[in-house]
Amino acid sequence: MTRETPAALTSQEVASAADHLVAAFSSMDADAYFGSFAPDATFIFYPEQARLNARAEYEALWAEWVEGGWKITGCESSNQLIQIAGDTGIFTHDVATSIEVDGTAETLHERETIVFVRDETGAIVAVHEHLSPTPAANPEEAVE
Repeated sequence: MTRETPAALTSQEVASAADHLVAAFSSMDADAYFGSFAPDATFIFYPEQARLNARAEYEALWAEWVEGGWKITGCESSNQLIQIAGDTGIFTHDVATSIEVDGTAETLHERETIVFVRDETGAIVAVHEHLSPTPAANPEEAVE
């Protein structure tokens, strides 16, 4: 049996998939958010000690956060860039995420890369996410 080569992604397809993912994250719609990722997607989050090697690992971590009183109160994406490399789309952006943990509000300023592909059904899904803190504008403000 011959497997067809996935069609190259377009910038618009990647933008739409990224917009859907960010909106689902912002509204804490876990079903839509995690549905944006392939089951074998990997995740690198700077606060975590190890890479998450599957969507299910991230879903379990998310559930722990929520159970611990964590919630998202807003998320703004800016400085977006989409790069197309054949059947892969690379989406990078700056993200300001407002969260609340046990009544304490905080806004996180981070940079994120999300890699998208077209799956076997034709859907555009994320296969990797890498999150890092945005460097302080003033190096003296950097977290030690």
